[in-house]
Amino acid sequence: MIGKEIRLERILNRNTKRAVIIPMDHGVSSGPINGLLNLRNSIGEVVRGGANAIVIHKGLVASGHRGKGKDVGLIIHMSASTSLSPDPNTKMLVCTVEEAVRLGADAVSIHANIGADDEKTMLKDFGAVSKACVKWGIPLLAMVYPRGKRIKDEFAVKVVKHAARLGAELGADIVKVAYTGSPESFREVIEGCFVPVVIAGGSQMETDRDVLEMVRGSLEAGGAGVSIGRNAFQHPKPSLIVKAIASIVHKNATVDEALQIMEKT
Repeated sequence: MIGKEIRLERILNRNTKRAVIIPMDHGVSSGPINGLLNLRNSIGEVVRGGANAIVIHKGLVASGHRGKGKDVGLIIHMSASTSLSPDPNTKMLVCTVEEAVRLGADAVSIHANIGADDEKTMLKDFGAVSKACVKWGIPLLAMVYPRGKRIKDEFAVKVVKHAARLGAELGADIVKVAYTGSPESFREVIEGCFVPVVIAGGSQMETDRDVLEMVRGSLEAGGAGVSIGRNAFQHPKPSLIVKAIASIVHKNATVDEALQIMEKT
């Protein structure tokens, strides 16, 4: 479908077929955290660094729209839960594809936790959203994580590659999963998934090198880029860390070359 192909090019770089996505939807789950208090400024920072797209909830579209500067792909997140919930792993739909289209979205995203107590509802919602995305020609980013009582290690290759494959089989155009820790292990995830796979950034890391080595490792395994939030918008120099990440993703820079970008003021 040509509409979906055109919109995907606003998320995935048409030359590299990779993406630097910055999720900024954390306010629903965690409240007004550092880095997202002034959304317009934060978006401006990551865009200056070279982000291909951002992920935000529907209520932030108007307040986050800058009306100037370089354009950036808009992905509207449709899932929600809070850290105050008795079961934060249960995600509910709080938006529709039609709403996202009216708000100007280039894509939508959903979050499903396989292994969670209410997995069946999240998978049912996944199927419904995927169907609507086909109808409207809207790309779907699926964040799929193995989380629940039966999951002993959510970074284990066995469960991460299951999560990635599920996302692809239910109709996602891009799947977001956790990085498994090494290029060798993550290659198993990529080999089992037939759509582009991007890695989550996870909790804040200790050093820039840690972040950049994770990015480089995922690409060496065949990954299609990153979807990194806190390690980008909460960084002391958001635009520079995003630029460093983008240099690896789109220019195949080494970690040391990317670190040189961080030394600039």
